[in-house]
Amino acid sequence: MTKPLIAVWFSCGAASAVAAKLTLDKYGETHQVRILNNPIKEEDEDNVRFLHDVEKWLGVKIESVVNPEWPNASAVEVWEHQQYMSGIAGAPCTRGLKKLARQYWEKSNPAHSIVLGFTAEEKHRIENFRKNERHDLISILADENLNKGDCFKILLEAGLTLPRVYRLGYPNGNCIGCVKATSPTYWNHVRKVHPDVFESRAEQSRRIGTRLVRHKGKRIFLDELPVDATGRPMKDMDFECGIFCKPQDDD
Repeated sequence: MTKPLIAVWFSCGAASAVAAKLTLDKYGETHQVRILNNPIKEEDEDNVRFLHDVEKWLGVKIESVVNPEWPNASAVEVWEHQQYMSGIAGAPCTRGLKKLARQYWEKSNPAHSIVLGFTAEEKHRIENFRKNERHDLISILADENLNKGDCFKILLEAGLTLPRVYRLGYPNGNCIGCVKATSPTYWNHVRKVHPDVFESRAEQSRRIGTRLVRHKGKRIFLDELPVDATGRPMKDMDFECGIFCKPQDDD
């Protein structure tokens, strides 16, 4: 008899790594558990190193899933083609490179349940995903009351080195220069740590007409952002890029 399939979507972040581990530990004997990743060109290259480290830790192969409409898996290409970067409905890169890639995979691989890296402090995301995407989400981290800090601790105690983006001060493992962020704190951090990415986002968003940052209650272009502008602290930001996407409005 075929075991029911659980699809775990690993985003190269700390939380989804721990979610994969807990799912294998809890369901590995009774279910077929497959760990899946949507590679994104604009993510930091060290994410690939972390993915391979997590594979060794889990003892399983992490499968790559790409939307065939976007074989290069490039967010920049999606924005250019759509002439749209981010807005009230979210970002087209998340839809094109993650959500539609998942749905494409699911057509050939009907999963009994799905696991994402939602932590205990993200119950709103869990509710939104169950309501708008799939009711069969297993909230394995929230069920264990694990937050993001707990996930960092679990990985470090297991001897894993966190992705470089965390060590560089970013709040998550998203693409550098994530267009769902509107905080001046975030964008000035990108300008300081990855000036080439900041310039690229500023040029493309100006050309497309997308005001990515909010400053003093007003949406402005990146090239209008004062270098000393700040918003909420980086550690308090909440725009994790996953299969269910919503931008964070912040100033």
